[in-house]
Amino acid sequence: MYSFISGTVVEKSPTYVVIDNQGIGYMINISLNTFTAIGEQERIKLFVHLAIREDAHVLYGFYTEQERELFLQLITVSGVGCNTARLILSSMTVREAVDAIATNNIRMIQSVKGIGAKTAQRIVVDLHDKVGKMETGGDEKSPAGYNTLKDEALSALMVLGFNKIAVEKTLDKLLKQMDNPSVEELIKESLRLL
Repeated sequence: MYSFISGTVVEKSPTYVVIDNQGIGYMINISLNTFTAIGEQERIKLFVHLAIREDAHVLYGFYTEQERELFLQLITVSGVGCNTARLILSSMTVREAVDAIATNNIRMIQSVKGIGAKTAQRIVVDLHDKVGKMETGGDEKSPAGYNTLKDEALSALMVLGFNKIAVEKTLDKLLKQMDNPSVEELIKESLRLL
């Protein structure tokens, strides 16, 4: 029903955010990764999923489309509800979760509080083939500021006329290699490699 909601952050906690969009305050449940990615931003855009239960309509928000996609995959697994999926996404990044599922790393999935051996095995069995097709380029190596860094560098390089796919691959490679780079350092190093 909803694809995304953007607006001004009115209230923020590690588990939810309230976004004012044209006078309507949307309370949106979030993961710790999304909380970290939001940082101190005043205006944000979150990709959302509306879960309709018997007793409530609950919005879940995600800083990246990849996080929402993995969330939607997780809730298709028997025994994994919205809160469990959100807990998984709070305990590890999208890339870590996808890698754990793709490499059958049941122990890593089981390390999430509340996930037992059977649920971890079900997640791996049900999603192994599906997550292999997921693009996790928007993931953060270190949650704080990664998305903003990458997005700013990406848009700057695209304005300069570089191909988006080539730039994303280069930025992902650089972000793995460089420790806490600035946007300027990322752009300079990307220009050298492109």
